[in-house]
Amino acid sequence: MKDKSFFIKSYGCQMNEYDSEKISSLLLKDGYSNINDINKADLIVFNTCNIREKAAQKVYSDIGRVTKKNNNKTIALVGCVAQAENDEIFKKNKDVDIVLGPQSYHLLPKMIDTHNEYQKKQINTDFIINEKFDFVHEEKSPKGVSSYLTIQEGCDKFCAFCVVPFTRGPEYSRSVNNIVEETKSLIDRGTREIILLGQNVNAYNYNDEKNITYNISKLIDEISQLEGVKRIRYTTSHPNNMDQELIRIHGSNEKLMPFLHLPVQSGSNEILKNMNRKYSVDEYKKIIDDLKKVRSDIEISSDFIVGFPGETEKDFQKTLDLIDYVQFKQSYSFIYSERPGTKAANIKDLTPSDEKKLRLKILQKKLEVIQLKFNTSFCNKNITNVLIENQSQSNPEYYFGRSAFLQPVYVKAKNLDVGDIVPIGIETCNHKSLYGTVIH
Repeated sequence: MKDKSFFIKSYGCQMNEYDSEKISSLLLKDGYSNINDINKADLIVFNTCNIREKAAQKVYSDIGRVTKKNNNKTIALVGCVAQAENDEIFKKNKDVDIVLGPQSYHLLPKMIDTHNEYQKKQINTDFIINEKFDFVHEEKSPKGVSSYLTIQEGCDKFCAFCVVPFTRGPEYSRSVNNIVEETKSLIDRGTREIILLGQNVNAYNYNDEKNITYNISKLIDEISQLEGVKRIRYTTSHPNNMDQELIRIHGSNEKLMPFLHLPVQSGSNEILKNMNRKYSVDEYKKIIDDLKKVRSDIEISSDFIVGFPGETEKDFQKTLDLIDYVQFKQSYSFIYSERPGTKAANIKDLTPSDEKKLRLKILQKKLEVIQLKFNTSFCNKNITNVLIENQSQSNPEYYFGRSAFLQPVYVKAKNLDVGDIVPIGIETCNHKSLYGTVIH
């Protein structure tokens, strides 16, 4: 039994959060204890993101702060930065002991033992996609009401700005049985909402032992049969994988929430072409229109990249026009960040930085106005069904939950049961959150 502790810090996407949970489970099983003080931990795991330059820079900054205080630690750098930079990491920071790609984290305990025994740096960035999900059943600890569940990894799309195909590898889908078993485990541990994860989650495709093909639509129907599941969501989707079967299930499956994250990135066909997104603005609009036909109350969130190389003022205006058309209710928006090795890194960028910042500010303000208008529409007239996730520790009179549209809702109430879906009357709001009381 090891008498050592570990600390994990995650960067970036929800999939990294999911992976960090699995890494934690493996380390606990191996005899480590989990502590919240990074400076007291014997093992520090940085689970990294390489989607933007600042995310990678932050990792090295965080490593530097830790190692200056205490060098008597084992430091493991895992995830997408590890995959992208490989053994160059050891040259950038001599205090890193282990480099491990996102498809091989199940090897971490063995690599730690080898490092400790031989005092030799360890590295593995192989794409071992068919092994790591065999290690997902170890966890026994309670879970939150809403839980992520990875069903698909990797990407075959090769968007010009994105490093994911190089860091996560080709598209790979988990077995249906494996997913259902993990879902049952999550239910037993308190989960009531399942959020299906994937780099291209709606590209999910699996042939079982009876040669039955499961796409994400069939998988959603399969999971919805489990009594403990009250809500289902999925993210992140690619427009090219929004087929008619998936669109229809939004109108037929009551457990599938009426809120879809469907990144468009730009409203300009020219920029979409340069991004290698492989769809047009009109094709994206048709997906939205078709979704509205099967479920009129469905709402959409998106990602936007501002200042992609070659984006003109006219291209940017087309993005604003698309926002007016769709009325995105949530969004993630960023200034383009060049990533080495991607096709876009070779495109000459002539747009001044100040212009990009101004465009981002204009875009975010427009989206904020839409979000506030949407949230305000719930005040004093709508009863909103809220899945209660937790009770405030600092103020026990308040509970936190989320609406069907993923809005954060703060509820003033007594004796609510975490995990229940409760009718709430919304009284006030801002562009981010709703506030209300229970309707009896």
